[in-house]
Amino acid sequence: MMPAIPGDLLPRRTALVTGASRGIGLAICEQLAAAGVAVVLSARTHRDAARAATRLRTAGFDARALEIDVADEASIDRAVAELEATRVAVDILVNNAGVLPDGELLEMPERAIAESMAVHVMGPLRLIRALAPGMRARRYGRIVNVSSRWGAFADGLDGPGAYGLTKAALNALTVRCARELPSFVKVNAMCPGWARTRMGGRGAPVTPQAAARTAVWLAMLEDDGPTGGFFYERSPIPW
Repeated sequence: MMPAIPGDLLPRRTALVTGASRGIGLAICEQLAAAGVAVVLSARTHRDAARAATRLRTAGFDARALEIDVADEASIDRAVAELEATRVAVDILVNNAGVLPDGELLEMPERAIAESMAVHVMGPLRLIRALAPGMRARRYGRIVNVSSRWGAFADGLDGPGAYGLTKAALNALTVRCARELPSFVKVNAMCPGWARTRMGGRGAPVTPQAAARTAVWLAMLEDDGPTGGFFYERSPIPW
């Protein structure tokens, strides 16, 4: 883990990262924290989120835990209410939580398709709708949607059926939100690559730390940075 940068060297921003208890999400939090960002680590259970937040606080970073099941509208509502009650203003939102149901779209159970849609599309949309007004009011915001090339029409919507379909919908959500929000609230999607996580498997070639770098770059874009784009290794890729 990188050493902490003194907080007086950078403006203090706060990031909320979903699916942050392990893998790419945790790596994103570690790198943001090392860059001087206060991080809110969310996971489906408070226990998992708290374990990850404790790891960062032990290293001297500003980190707190928040329970969010992004597939559950009520869970999102409770989390947003907790942020408001504790006066935590979210400047950076990283929609990282994901699921990977296996099978062909026309054959897999509808509940698996519904879960993928809830996690990859409706959860991010609800969080954006809840947090973007504050970003607009403060005239600063960064929204990063962790997507996949499997959701790119340019790559043929590859991968398991529901995964590619819903990541394509997440990409469309990115474009639409970037259009509706002012340019100082930047909304971008990124592909982390095939990462060595519980979802990606032990044989994947990319470490979670490497997979996180483009998300962190997008989360800390300068004022003249892009919005409404799709990126891999900090470079634009086709939708």
